[in-house]
Amino acid sequence: MNFIEDLKYNLRKRNNLTILIYINLIIFIVVAFFSATTFLIRGDQNFIIYWLGVPAYFDSFLSKPWTIITYMFTHKSFLHILFNLLFLFWFGKIFVQYLTQKQLLGVYLLGGIIGGLVYIIAFNIFPVFSVIKYFSVAIGASASVMAIILAIAYLVPNYTIYMLFFGPVKLKYIAIAVIILDIISIPTDNSGGHIAHLGGSCTGLIFTYYYKKGTDITTGILKLLKFFKNLFVPDKEIKVSYRNKNRQETDMEYNERKKSEQKEIDEILDKIAKSGYKSLTEKEKEKLFKSSDKN
Repeated sequence: MNFIEDLKYNLRKRNNLTILIYINLIIFIVVAFFSATTFLIRGDQNFIIYWLGVPAYFDSFLSKPWTIITYMFTHKSFLHILFNLLFLFWFGKIFVQYLTQKQLLGVYLLGGIIGGLVYIIAFNIFPVFSVIKYFSVAIGASASVMAIILAIAYLVPNYTIYMLFFGPVKLKYIAIAVIILDIISIPTDNSGGHIAHLGGSCTGLIFTYYYKKGTDITTGILKLLKFFKNLFVPDKEIKVSYRNKNRQETDMEYNERKKSEQKEIDEILDKIAKSGYKSLTEKEKEKLFKSSDKN
């Protein structure tokens, strides 16, 4: 399966984790190409970053509002995109074990947007940034990735992963460590990046906080995304009938069944939050994974 076929397959399967990685890689290649071209022609490597990165100065942002989206897919440094995509892949895989691919996309976008807005606000209210705000620009998926890390760490804090040199580490400790690292790193030459990271982290925590209460805050951004998607690729009207083994299921029966199934999943997630993934029975694990596959 070549690259194009693989991308089409993931689009059909709506594997948002893989799609996000592809988009970041494609834009990285495009940025690298244009940077090399503009350097040869104009001696300027940052021309395309000017149009894709989100500017700190509020007036500049108002003239380029699309950058609040494009910046979270834009990278210039190879190491920057490498680490962002590695963390997106590792923690994204854990995320979709318990939540849906749609929610992964929603948290990524919302984390990036909030992170970008926090960056702009901070640079326009704190005196230390009064001079550099006029030419500062933020790029990278870090705020979005941080939102995903903190969201899943809050949902399953005792989930354990194995880290090189550290051995088994629970997600809650990783979350605490990255937040502390960003706070103490603000007085560095990447102040804006660390501030944006904290905005993304807060978004992830807020998402899970409300999710546990039965509210999905990503619904709005996903509906908006679907609206713009339908402007270019309208959804095909599909007629669906729900059947069981013996007869056709009515809409009311279907809704009741789905409500009951969702209640069981919510109870399993509550159990994970309280006692960890290892406390689940094999039947509960199987039900959770089947639910994830459906989404």
